[in-house]
Amino acid sequence: MTQTLRLHYAPDNASLCVRLALLELGLPFETALLDRQANAQNAPEYLAINPNGLIPALETPDGPIFETAAILLWLADRQPGTLCPAPTDPGRGNALKWLFWLSNTLHPALRLLFYPGFHIGPSEADQEQLRMRTRERISDLLDILAAAPDAPWLDAEAPSIHACYLAPMLRWPAIYGGRTDWYDLGRWPRLLAFAQRFENRPAAIAAALAEGLGPCPFSAPVHPTPPEGSAT
Repeated sequence: MTQTLRLHYAPDNASLCVRLALLELGLPFETALLDRQANAQNAPEYLAINPNGLIPALETPDGPIFETAAILLWLADRQPGTLCPAPTDPGRGNALKWLFWLSNTLHPALRLLFYPGFHIGPSEADQEQLRMRTRERISDLLDILAAAPDAPWLDAEAPSIHACYLAPMLRWPAIYGGRTDWYDLGRWPRLLAFAQRFENRPAAIAAALAEGLGPCPFSAPVHPTPPEGSAT
């Protein structure tokens, strides 16, 4: 690549998934902080890159890319077979299935939990009812994932774009889900083991330092103390 990759990010946002993949691949990249407290994700300059006003976006030699799964897959295909089976690999279909499950099923459920006001009226009682049902939904989804026999990336020592995507999503419910008494990753021993294994990888350690995520960011998360910007 002749042009430096540029990640538009905010600490402990979905851009963390992309940062993890960039670090795992050893690709050089720059970061551009989006100040969420100043609503920078909706500034005209950023909307020209990502018209959805969502984080992340990645500027690449092929143009800007938004949507977390799309960015992760594009990055993986820079080094085929490293973080995702190559397009001709027989395991490619299974890998895509779980990538889009993370993107289209688990991630939207988390957004419902964190931003109920975007999806329902201003009533706090209504929003809490939505949160309550969404907590149940997320627990059900994690039950499915933890029992999946065809998700070998959960148990692998090698990294994957799935791991880069999932690890932050296992962190966020403990911090941003309102009540914290409903979520205990230890309920899913397979997922807890995954989180502990992944957070000890050099790339995860580097990402945690860059975004102030603490020593056990995925298995025992704490509120971030980022050196720049804000997670919310």
